[in-house]
Amino acid sequence: MKIFKILNNNVAVVLDEKGEEKIVMGRGICFKKKTGEEILPEVVDKTFSLAEGEVSSKFQALIQDIPLEHMELGEEIIAEARRRLGKKLNDMIYISLIDHVHTSIIRFLDGVTVKNVLLWDIRRFYRDEFQIGLWALERIRETCKVELPEDEAGFIALHLANAQMDQEIMHNMYEITRIMQEVVNIVKYYFQLTFDEDDVYYYRFITHLKFFAKRLVEQKIYTEDDNDDLWEVIRGKYPKAFGCVEKIMQFIQKKYEYGLSKEEQLYLTIHIERVVNKTKQ
Repeated sequence: MKIFKILNNNVAVVLDEKGEEKIVMGRGICFKKKTGEEILPEVVDKTFSLAEGEVSSKFQALIQDIPLEHMELGEEIIAEARRRLGKKLNDMIYISLIDHVHTSIIRFLDGVTVKNVLLWDIRRFYRDEFQIGLWALERIRETCKVELPEDEAGFIALHLANAQMDQEIMHNMYEITRIMQEVVNIVKYYFQLTFDEDDVYYYRFITHLKFFAKRLVEQKIYTEDDNDDLWEVIRGKYPKAFGCVEKIMQFIQKKYEYGLSKEEQLYLTIHIERVVNKTKQ
Protein backbone atom coordinates (compact mmCIF):
# COMPACT_ATOMS: atom_id res chain seq x y z
CA MET A 1 0.00 0.00 0.00
CA LYS A 2 1.44 3.35 -1.05
CA ILE A 3 1.04 6.40 1.18
CA PHE A 4 -1.12 9.00 -0.52
CA LYS A 5 -1.35 11.35 2.45
CA ILE A 6 0.04 11.28 6.00
CA LEU A 7 -2.54 12.44 8.54
CA ASN A 8 -0.43 11.93 11.65
CA ASN A 9 2.14 9.50 13.01
CA ASN A 10 -0.47 6.77 13.33
CA VAL A 11 -2.84 7.34 10.40
CA ALA A 12 -2.44 7.63 6.64
CA VAL A 13 -4.49 7.67 3.48
CA VAL A 14 -3.16 4.95 1.16
CA LEU A 15 -3.86 3.63 -2.31
CA ASP A 16 -4.41 -0.11 -2.51
CA GLU A 17 -3.49 -2.36 -5.44
CA LYS A 18 -6.65 -1.22 -7.28
CA GLY A 19 -5.80 2.43 -6.80
CA GLU A 20 -8.66 2.93 -4.33
CA GLU A 21 -8.27 5.22 -1.31
CA LYS A 22 -8.29 3.67 2.15
CA ILE A 23 -7.50 5.05 5.59
CA VAL A 24 -5.13 2.88 7.61
CA MET A 25 -4.29 3.13 11.28
CA GLY A 26 -1.53 1.66 13.45
CA ARG A 27 0.89 2.85 16.08
CA GLY A 28 3.79 4.70 14.47
CA ILE A 29 3.08 3.43 10.95
CA CYS A 30 4.01 6.80 9.43
CA PHE A 31 7.11 7.42 11.57
CA LYS A 32 9.89 8.68 9.28
CA LYS A 33 7.71 7.86 6.25
CA LYS A 34 7.00 10.08 3.25
CA THR A 35 4.24 10.29 0.67
CA GLY A 36 4.70 7.61 -1.99
CA GLU A 37 6.44 5.14 0.31
CA GLU A 38 5.01 1.72 1.13
CA ILE A 39 3.25 0.65 4.31
CA LEU A 40 3.38 -3.07 4.98
CA PRO A 41 -0.01 -4.72 5.70
CA GLU A 42 1.31 -6.43 8.84
CA VAL A 43 1.88 -3.10 10.65
CA VAL A 44 -1.69 -1.89 10.00
CA ASP A 45 -4.14 -2.37 12.89
CA LYS A 46 -7.29 -0.96 11.27
CA THR A 47 -8.37 -0.19 7.74
CA PHE A 48 -11.31 2.09 6.88
CA SER A 49 -12.98 2.04 3.48
CA LEU A 50 -15.54 4.84 3.53
CA ALA A 51 -17.85 4.83 0.53
CA GLU A 52 -18.74 8.52 0.34
CA GLY A 53 -16.02 11.01 -0.57
CA GLU A 54 -17.45 13.69 1.71
CA VAL A 55 -17.52 11.27 4.66
CA SER A 56 -13.94 10.22 3.96
CA SER A 57 -12.69 13.83 3.87
CA LYS A 58 -14.52 14.70 7.10
CA PHE A 59 -13.12 11.57 8.75
CA GLN A 60 -9.60 12.48 7.67
CA ALA A 61 -9.99 15.95 9.19
CA LEU A 62 -11.40 14.50 12.40
CA ILE A 63 -8.76 11.88 13.14
CA GLN A 64 -5.81 14.24 12.83
CA ASP A 65 -6.69 15.71 16.24
CA ILE A 66 -7.88 12.61 18.08
CA PRO A 67 -5.61 10.27 20.10
CA LEU A 68 -5.20 6.80 18.62
CA GLU A 69 -6.60 5.29 21.83
CA HIS A 70 -9.89 7.15 21.37
CA MET A 71 -9.99 6.23 17.67
CA GLU A 72 -9.57 2.55 18.48
CA LEU A 73 -12.26 2.75 21.16
CA GLY A 74 -14.73 4.33 18.76
CA GLU A 75 -14.01 1.77 16.06
CA GLU A 76 -14.36 -1.06 18.60
CA ILE A 77 -17.78 0.24 19.70
CA ILE A 78 -18.94 0.49 16.07
CA ALA A 79 -17.74 -3.06 15.34
CA GLU A 80 -19.59 -4.35 18.43
CA ALA A 81 -22.73 -2.46 17.37
CA ARG A 82 -22.61 -3.99 13.88
CA ARG A 83 -22.21 -7.46 15.42
CA ARG A 84 -25.04 -7.09 17.95
CA LEU A 85 -27.52 -5.19 15.82
CA GLY A 86 -26.90 -7.06 12.59
CA LYS A 87 -27.83 -3.93 10.64
CA LYS A 88 -26.12 -1.63 8.19
CA LEU A 89 -24.80 1.56 9.78
CA ASN A 90 -24.28 4.75 7.82
CA ASP A 91 -20.59 5.61 7.33
CA MET A 92 -21.22 8.89 9.15
CA ILE A 93 -21.14 6.86 12.38
CA TYR A 94 -17.33 6.86 12.09
CA ILE A 95 -17.38 10.63 12.42
CA SER A 96 -20.24 11.16 14.87
CA LEU A 97 -19.48 8.35 17.32
CA ILE A 98 -15.70 8.60 17.38
CA ASP A 99 -15.95 12.35 17.84
CA HIS A 100 -18.49 11.84 20.64
CA VAL A 101 -16.32 9.29 22.45
CA HIS A 102 -13.36 11.65 22.26
CA THR A 103 -15.21 14.79 23.37
CA SER A 104 -17.09 13.02 26.19
CA ILE A 105 -13.81 11.75 27.66
CA ILE A 106 -12.13 15.16 27.36
CA ARG A 107 -15.21 16.88 28.77
CA PHE A 108 -15.33 14.53 31.75
CA LEU A 109 -11.63 15.03 32.48
CA ASP A 110 -12.30 18.78 32.48
CA GLY A 111 -14.99 18.22 35.13
CA VAL A 112 -17.94 18.82 32.80
CA THR A 113 -20.86 16.38 32.54
CA VAL A 114 -23.89 16.77 30.28
CA LYS A 115 -27.33 15.65 31.45
CA ASN A 116 -29.26 13.55 28.95
CA VAL A 117 -32.87 14.66 29.45
CA LEU A 118 -34.14 11.83 27.22
CA LEU A 119 -32.25 9.05 29.01
CA TRP A 120 -35.36 7.28 30.32
CA ASP A 121 -37.01 7.28 26.89
CA ILE A 122 -33.81 6.17 25.14
CA ARG A 123 -33.69 3.17 27.50
CA ARG A 124 -37.22 2.24 26.40
CA PHE A 125 -37.14 3.02 22.69
CA TYR A 126 -33.58 1.97 21.81
CA ARG A 127 -32.99 -0.91 24.20
CA ASP A 128 -30.41 -2.80 22.14
CA GLU A 129 -28.52 0.39 21.33
CA PHE A 130 -28.57 1.42 25.00
CA GLN A 131 -27.08 -1.92 26.07
CA ILE A 132 -24.27 -1.34 23.58
CA GLY A 133 -23.86 2.13 25.11
CA LEU A 134 -23.45 0.58 28.57
CA TRP A 135 -20.93 -1.89 27.14
CA ALA A 136 -19.08 1.06 25.58
CA LEU A 137 -18.87 2.85 28.95
CA GLU A 138 -17.30 -0.26 30.45
CA ARG A 139 -14.70 -0.42 27.65
CA ILE A 140 -13.95 3.29 28.13
CA ARG A 141 -13.52 2.69 31.88
CA GLU A 142 -11.19 -0.27 31.25
CA THR A 143 -9.15 1.48 28.56
CA CYS A 144 -9.03 5.12 29.70
CA LYS A 145 -9.73 4.74 33.45
CA VAL A 146 -12.62 7.19 33.02
CA GLU A 147 -16.03 6.47 34.59
CA LEU A 148 -18.55 8.20 32.35
CA PRO A 149 -22.17 8.54 33.58
CA GLU A 150 -25.06 6.54 32.10
CA ASP A 151 -26.18 9.69 30.29
CA GLU A 152 -23.35 9.02 27.83
CA ALA A 153 -24.66 5.50 27.15
CA GLY A 154 -27.86 7.21 26.07
CA PHE A 155 -26.01 9.58 23.73
CA ILE A 156 -24.11 6.64 22.21
CA ALA A 157 -27.42 4.81 21.72
CA LEU A 158 -28.83 7.79 19.82
CA HIS A 159 -25.78 7.91 17.55
CA LEU A 160 -26.31 4.21 16.73
CA ALA A 161 -30.05 4.69 16.14
CA ASN A 162 -29.20 7.68 13.96
CA ALA A 163 -26.79 5.62 11.83
CA GLN A 164 -29.47 3.00 11.16
CA MET A 165 -31.88 5.61 9.80
CA ASP A 166 -29.45 7.20 7.32
CA GLN A 167 -29.65 10.46 9.24
CA GLU A 168 -26.72 12.84 9.38
CA ILE A 169 -28.13 15.43 11.78
CA MET A 170 -27.96 14.26 15.38
CA HIS A 171 -30.47 16.74 16.75
CA ASN A 172 -33.15 15.06 14.62
CA MET A 173 -32.86 11.98 16.83
CA TYR A 174 -33.67 14.04 19.92
CA GLU A 175 -36.77 15.37 18.20
CA ILE A 176 -37.74 11.90 16.93
CA THR A 177 -37.38 10.43 20.41
CA ARG A 178 -39.42 13.24 21.95
CA ILE A 179 -42.25 12.71 19.45
CA MET A 180 -42.23 8.97 20.15
CA GLN A 181 -42.48 9.73 23.87
CA GLU A 182 -45.42 12.09 23.30
CA VAL A 183 -47.37 9.59 21.18
CA VAL A 184 -46.76 6.71 23.60
CA ASN A 185 -47.98 8.90 26.48
CA ILE A 186 -51.17 9.78 24.59
CA VAL A 187 -51.90 6.08 24.01
CA LYS A 188 -51.12 5.17 27.65
CA TYR A 189 -53.38 7.85 29.09
CA TYR A 190 -56.13 7.30 26.53
CA PHE A 191 -56.39 3.60 27.42
CA GLN A 192 -55.17 3.92 31.04
CA LEU A 193 -52.62 1.12 30.75
CA THR A 194 -48.92 0.34 31.08
CA PHE A 195 -47.20 -1.47 28.25
CA ASP A 196 -45.15 -4.65 28.50
CA GLU A 197 -41.97 -3.32 26.93
CA ASP A 198 -40.66 -6.85 26.30
CA ASP A 199 -43.64 -7.74 24.13
CA VAL A 200 -43.11 -8.14 20.38
CA TYR A 201 -46.20 -6.02 19.60
CA TYR A 202 -44.80 -3.16 21.66
CA TYR A 203 -41.51 -3.48 19.75
CA ARG A 204 -43.37 -3.32 16.41
CA PHE A 205 -45.37 -0.33 17.63
CA ILE A 206 -42.21 1.52 18.67
CA THR A 207 -40.53 0.68 15.36
CA HIS A 208 -43.49 2.13 13.48
CA LEU A 209 -43.43 5.25 15.68
CA LYS A 210 -39.73 5.72 15.00
CA PHE A 211 -40.28 6.00 11.26
CA PHE A 212 -43.48 7.98 11.70
CA ALA A 213 -41.58 10.51 13.85
CA LYS A 214 -38.78 10.62 11.28
CA ARG A 215 -41.27 11.51 8.54
CA LEU A 216 -42.80 14.16 10.78
CA VAL A 217 -39.43 15.76 11.52
CA GLU A 218 -38.59 15.75 7.81
CA GLN A 219 -42.12 16.95 6.95
CA LYS A 220 -42.64 14.02 4.59
CA ILE A 221 -46.20 12.78 4.12
CA TYR A 222 -46.60 9.00 4.05
CA THR A 223 -48.56 8.02 0.94
CA GLU A 224 -49.13 4.74 -0.86
CA ASP A 225 -51.98 3.47 -3.00
CA ASP A 226 -55.53 4.73 -2.55
CA ASN A 227 -56.67 2.94 0.62
CA ASP A 228 -59.92 4.78 1.34
CA ASP A 229 -61.97 1.56 1.51
CA LEU A 230 -59.50 -0.11 3.87
CA TRP A 231 -59.30 3.07 5.98
CA GLU A 232 -63.12 2.98 6.38
CA VAL A 233 -63.01 -0.70 7.35
CA ILE A 234 -60.24 -0.21 9.94
CA ARG A 235 -61.91 2.88 11.40
CA GLY A 236 -65.16 0.92 11.83
CA LYS A 237 -63.53 -2.24 13.12
CA TYR A 238 -61.30 -0.57 15.73
CA PRO A 239 -63.24 2.52 16.91
CA LYS A 240 -61.35 2.91 20.21
CA ALA A 241 -57.92 2.68 18.56
CA PHE A 242 -59.04 5.11 15.87
CA GLY A 243 -60.36 7.47 18.54
CA CYS A 244 -56.89 7.43 20.07
CA VAL A 245 -55.38 8.16 16.64
CA GLU A 246 -57.69 11.17 16.36
CA LYS A 247 -56.27 12.48 19.66
CA ILE A 248 -52.77 11.96 18.28
CA MET A 249 -53.72 13.74 15.05
CA GLN A 250 -55.05 16.76 16.96
CA PHE A 251 -51.91 16.95 19.09
CA ILE A 252 -49.52 16.59 16.12
CA GLN A 253 -51.42 19.13 14.06
CA LYS A 254 -51.45 21.68 16.87
CA LYS A 255 -47.84 21.28 17.97
CA TYR A 256 -46.06 20.40 14.72
CA GLU A 257 -48.51 21.60 12.04
CA TYR A 258 -48.30 18.19 10.43
CA GLY A 259 -51.34 16.40 9.04
CA LEU A 260 -51.53 12.61 9.11
CA SER A 261 -52.48 11.04 5.81
CA LYS A 262 -55.17 8.34 5.75
CA GLU A 263 -52.46 5.73 5.20
CA GLU A 264 -50.64 6.89 8.32
CA GLN A 265 -53.90 6.89 10.31
CA LEU A 266 -54.63 3.39 9.06
CA TYR A 267 -51.32 1.83 10.07
CA LEU A 268 -51.16 3.72 13.35
CA THR A 269 -54.67 2.46 14.22
CA ILE A 270 -53.66 -1.14 13.47
CA HIS A 271 -50.49 -0.93 15.57
CA ILE A 272 -52.31 0.70 18.50
CA GLU A 273 -55.11 -1.87 18.37
CA ARG A 274 -52.61 -4.75 18.43
CA VAL A 275 -50.42 -3.43 21.21
CA VAL A 276 -53.37 -2.36 23.40
CA ASN A 277 -55.23 -5.63 22.86
CA LYS A 278 -52.11 -7.65 23.69
CA THR A 279 -51.40 -5.55 26.80
CA LYS A 280 -54.94 -6.05 28.13
CA GLN A 281 -54.80 -9.84 27.79
